[in-house]
Amino acid sequence: MQEFLENVKHASRTLRTIDTKTKNLLLEKMADALESNSKVIIEKNSIDYTYAQENNIDNAMLDRLLLDEKRVKAMAASLRQIASLTDPVGKILDGWVNEDGLQISKISVPIGVIGIIYESRPNVTSDAAALCFKSGNGCVLKGGKEAQESNAIIASVMQKVLEENGLEKNMISLLPDSSREGVAKLIKEDKYVDLIIPRGGSALIKYVNDNATVPVIKHDKGLCHTYIDEKADEQKAIKIALNAKVQRPGVCNAMETLLVDYAIADSILPKLKIAFDDAHTELKGCDITAGIIAVDDRAGEDEFNTEYLANILNIKVVNGVHEAINHISQYGSGHSEAIITENYTTAQRFLNEVDSATVYVNASTRFTDGGAFGFGAEVGISTNKLHARGPMGISELTTYKFIIRGDGHIRK
Repeated sequence: MQEFLENVKHASRTLRTIDTKTKNLLLEKMADALESNSKVIIEKNSIDYTYAQENNIDNAMLDRLLLDEKRVKAMAASLRQIASLTDPVGKILDGWVNEDGLQISKISVPIGVIGIIYESRPNVTSDAAALCFKSGNGCVLKGGKEAQESNAIIASVMQKVLEENGLEKNMISLLPDSSREGVAKLIKEDKYVDLIIPRGGSALIKYVNDNATVPVIKHDKGLCHTYIDEKADEQKAIKIALNAKVQRPGVCNAMETLLVDYAIADSILPKLKIAFDDAHTELKGCDITAGIIAVDDRAGEDEFNTEYLANILNIKVVNGVHEAINHISQYGSGHSEAIITENYTTAQRFLNEVDSATVYVNASTRFTDGGAFGFGAEVGISTNKLHARGPMGISELTTYKFIIRGDGHIRK
């Protein structure tokens, strides 16, 4: 492990010296290589997919695991978009001359070596590697065993591009020991690793957070809410709520709880019921909800704390925006929340008082995504408040340093 990480650290120092034009060219070549190797990538993915099915992995994870020609093309397109983004390294963030005449500049720089631990989705391998490469960081990637063959071939294709262009393949690395013991070692190697980003289930996040000595940015569960205010446009509200839940239920930015203002519950809940029944959504409701529409089960404390990652939805009737905000404060994970309203004052209150990474007015929480935000891709969605929050793109993979220029200055 130590020798492996020493090599990654050395490669990261070389990566810091590569100019923007070269990084972009190599990312374009990696995108081309993914497309030209799509057949073998899909073949390796089918091995993972069959293994996952035989081991009764849930449907949400199966959906995230699957690669087909369309998804491989999307992976390549993501790399090209990352290549097109402005280089985040070397930006002058601030600058001034102090009272002693020293010229002080604050400059963006790579973080160094970033360890990314994730589950199921093999496209994370290419996205994370490309984002780290563009931002000048070496990366150590640790995917789940359910995507082992897929991750290995994707990383190999990208590493081959590096080697063909005279660069160290360790700029993009897979953790050689993918066991629990390997992860336990990685998260304590603060001599070589500068940041750990875990993204996945709550058990993984808790384990890494509790045991790491390397700094951690959590990408925790998505207990996302949508609140339909009494001043909402009903047609707009139904369309947004439906999209937030059913467009892709197995992802972290999908809505898990729908909050409905008491003042419009009798009017809108039957219409929501029809829409969600058509989408085959399992509905769990509070007592008031169950008194207005038929639900499959009741929603209480356990349900409000559950990230289903499935086509299951909690519905709770609340007495105005204040109660909606309080519910989100109690049960939300700090990920994504939305309000549907035509009342500007109520919308502003929701925006100001809800303490989550992303807060929406009249839009679906499904937009919380690096690609949708224009980042090209993301290494995940941070539920931390420091140093990054929400979708983490290339800019969030940099830190800064101060550069000071003098001319024989000494402190008196």
